[in-house]
Amino acid sequence: MKNYFSSDFKLGVLGGGQLGKMLLTETQKYDIYTVILDNSKEAPCAEICNEFHLGDLMDYETVYNFGKLVDLLTIEIEHVNVDALETLEKEGLEVYPSSKTLRTIQNKGVQKQFFEVHNIPTASFTRYSSSLEIKGSELSFPCVWKSTQFGYDGNGVKILKSENDIVGLPNVECLIEDLIPFKNELAVIVARNKSGEIKTYPVVEMEFHPEANQVEYVICPARIENKIAEKAQNIALKVAESFKHVGLLAVELFQTEDDEIIVNEVAPRTHNSGHYSIEASYTSQFEQHLRSVLNLPLGNTDSKVAGIMVNLVGEEGFTGDVVYENIEKIMQIDGVTPHIYGKKQTRPFRKMGHVTIINKDIDKARIIAEQVKKTIRVITK
Repeated sequence: MKNYFSSDFKLGVLGGGQLGKMLLTETQKYDIYTVILDNSKEAPCAEICNEFHLGDLMDYETVYNFGKLVDLLTIEIEHVNVDALETLEKEGLEVYPSSKTLRTIQNKGVQKQFFEVHNIPTASFTRYSSSLEIKGSELSFPCVWKSTQFGYDGNGVKILKSENDIVGLPNVECLIEDLIPFKNELAVIVARNKSGEIKTYPVVEMEFHPEANQVEYVICPARIENKIAEKAQNIALKVAESFKHVGLLAVELFQTEDDEIIVNEVAPRTHNSGHYSIEASYTSQFEQHLRSVLNLPLGNTDSKVAGIMVNLVGEEGFTGDVVYENIEKIMQIDGVTPHIYGKKQTRPFRKMGHVTIINKDIDKARIIAEQVKKTIRVITK
């Protein structure tokens, strides 16, 4: 095993956002030297990593030159220059997840075709080179329009109820999916290391904001039957093994009305659906990602206690220097832990932090989560 700890080994991370910040908690715990590349000098990681580099994650030369500075490269965001990663791999640098995996996942159309080829259940879809191509197509409304690239947190997704909704769509490469009637939106995080050791976290249930299409609550364990949870974990394992993925893979799923499990999409990194694990699990998703990419033994994925995560997002009508109103009130509640991401400026629906609620009783935790959501406000001065 390489000596990663208190040594001259350098772990490179593409992206310096909140996911990187939470990963740094684990690298600092193990005294692993961490080098960050991000395109913002105000990135949450900028002041707390060992070494920070400012640069464009989508620029070939920037990513390639950064990779030459480190001993192993990982990501906290998938929107990076894959050609540079492929070159670095050919020159002998370990990159996890691999450029091949990232190239597939970056484009949702390619990702969906990957699911089809590997017999992974997913909604039926049609790819289009641009939204203009959709006009004149025979669509079955309602359906779902998705941009194939650069979508996040509900951006790049729209439910089409009639032909009128096609008007005004961004003219980009896209796909149309069948709208699946579902009972629950679920997620499973899978960890896999280079040696092939693989583990899943418990299935979580996600509740979404009706307007922003962002996750509001993540509930662990999901309030579903054991046989449904087992089916979801098995499908998530199949996805990770099909990719031969190294690192963490978040697999987002639908539980249909007839209790089938289908894959919506995947993220090849730590994920919002795993934030509860910092307080509620024996091994947080961030420690597990580190263990995975460094080919260390994977940690225990079991939960110590039920956990619910509440996203803190900028309130509508507020843009500017952030204030967390009533944070001291929620901190008076047992089992409540806020995480502030370090973004100085808020705007409507921007992810600014999250709050974890742990409790032996999942129903009590859900009640407290509602109380937290109604109490704390992310506003401006």
